[in-house]
Amino acid sequence: MVERKIVAVIGGGISGLAAAKAFDEKGHRVLGYERSADFGGVWELSRSYPDVQTQSPKELYCYTDLPMPAEYPEWPKGPQVHAYLHAYAAKHRLARLFRLNTAVTSMDRRADGKPGWTLTLDAGGQEWTQDVDFVAICTGQFSEKNIISHPGQDSFVKAGGKVMHSSDYTDPSICAGASVVVLGGSKSATDIAVNAVKNGAKQVTLVYRENVWRIPYYVGGINFKNLLYMRAQEMQFNGWGRGPVKKLVEAITKPLVWANFRGLETLLKLQLGLKKHNMVPTIPIEKDVSCSVPIVTPGLFEALNAGTIKPVIGTYDHYDGKKLTLTTGEVIDCDVSVLAVGWKLGIPYLPQAYRDKLIEGDGQYRVYRLAVNPDLPDMGFVGFNSSFCTVLSAEMVANWLVRYADGQLANQPSDTQMVQNIDQMLHWKRNERPAAQIYGGLCSAPFHFHHFDELLQDMGARQWKRSNPLAETFSPPDAAAYGRFLATTPQYHAG
Repeated sequence: MVERKIVAVIGGGISGLAAAKAFDEKGHRVLGYERSADFGGVWELSRSYPDVQTQSPKELYCYTDLPMPAEYPEWPKGPQVHAYLHAYAAKHRLARLFRLNTAVTSMDRRADGKPGWTLTLDAGGQEWTQDVDFVAICTGQFSEKNIISHPGQDSFVKAGGKVMHSSDYTDPSICAGASVVVLGGSKSATDIAVNAVKNGAKQVTLVYRENVWRIPYYVGGINFKNLLYMRAQEMQFNGWGRGPVKKLVEAITKPLVWANFRGLETLLKLQLGLKKHNMVPTIPIEKDVSCSVPIVTPGLFEALNAGTIKPVIGTYDHYDGKKLTLTTGEVIDCDVSVLAVGWKLGIPYLPQAYRDKLIEGDGQYRVYRLAVNPDLPDMGFVGFNSSFCTVLSAEMVANWLVRYADGQLANQPSDTQMVQNIDQMLHWKRNERPAAQIYGGLCSAPFHFHHFDELLQDMGARQWKRSNPLAETFSPPDAAAYGRFLATTPQYHAG
């Protein structure tokens, strides 16, 4: 009999809901903490900018036991995703497990010598501590805003200018008749730039450091999920753990793979008109694909063609009154400055001594299966495995993590095995696939199938591939199928 644990789940977004459900259904006492007033994480309505929609089709952005509603569009809008997450929480009665408006301000090993952690909690200025046996950190990679400033910003604001992080862009009326500058090249940056044009901006300038490959929802008329989300395509990238046979096949097929990716690049250049806008990346697409590759915002290239969005490769140098000087030397009008500069990856409430064990000097995270670190006992991470199918990825790791915490993995790793694997993965990221270092090395894309295979095999699943080899090889991951695979793992219950 597995001992029933008190498990803290920090965060009430996609990952926190998955973790709460996984630990609760195994019989553990779950104490969930969400610092905002609602579930949803990045999809919580107060954090969502107008017109935000998923980068992934709805069948890839769902839990295994709850498809997105049939009436949703293929790429659901923010409020629809938020409603879906609430439906999942209601289905599994997860609200009873969480305290909203409650932040974890610090944590440390228990002083009584027992395994586990002591959390310091704050709700509306009231502070208290809670001892737990295990902590699932589910705040993911989009929790702490990356706040930056530039010389002259205070004077710019005093002159009537507005500066905001992209997550604070919630009132597009500020763009009417204004000169808007968006700093950043991510999808959130292009979403906001296009939204500003729609809402009457006089001029929108998109300032970004370098060109990256952008994938439209349809590539040459083909839904991009049928190009990048297949096991067959995944095999063309230089994944980890390649043995002699895989390396031989890779060497034999190298010319075909090269031709495939050059063809894809040519198609993207022609379809999007990348040369016209000086937006052709210098890195080959097969070396660049990771979680940072953005999907093209609908209307972006139409606005570029119309001149209503002007792209500039560079960054801010300084503000001067209501003018903005760029590092290119160009001086442009600016009324509204939106900083789409991402989020700080980190765990500020974890003591520095433990953060030093978790994060290497170059920012790479030491995590086994993107979920645990042997030097941080009684702790795991859900949502660190960023991917193109975020919801399914979180659920898969959550199910792996509860079994790891209970010692119920079919392949329960020793500390030595985990350290060895972590070092091997870090070597692969640094030397064989530099693109895998994005987000602290916490991105499983484009290797979704490989990642899920490892998790399921660790869990002792009797099946981790669909029975139809053609469907398994040439179609995207199927959430319902992974639900069936999870059902083939050994069952147990804590008590």
